Amino acid sequence: MVILFDRFNMPDDIFDVIFATKQQKIVGKLLIEAMKEKDGEVNKTEMSLFATKLHEGNLIAEIHEPPYIGKKVRISYNKRQFYDRILTPFKSMGIIDYDLYKKTYRLSDTFEKEMVRIGIMWRKELHQHLNIKKK
Repeated sequence: MVILFDRFNMPDDIFDVIFATKQQKIVGKLLIEAMKEKDGEVNKTEMSLFATKLHEGNLIAEIHEPPYIGKKVRISYNKRQFYDRILTPFKSMGIIDYDLYKKTYRLSDTFEKEMVRIGIMWRKELHQHLNIKKK
């Protein structure tokens, strides 16, 4: 997944940085909130039930996005697109980890660690460039 951002117009919400559409942002937030309610970890069955609820339009949630602020809204999102556009990017970025042995999804700090690693990679590249110029 590619994240493009303008550091001079950085949104306050991480979900605005990660997702391209408002609908993806809403569903991504709902998933993270659902996982937080379960102490940051859900099993495969619980994830499937969440995706099915979305698919069938049976998920009712309070949305904190205009024009829905403070209102309970019925959310519908295709199950395949949920896995392809929400869960898989979260996993590949390190926001959610999947434990193959326990068969659970867990909120993770790997994303933050990878962002630091990218910053260090850039610093290394920059210093190499500066050192070459000095010679």
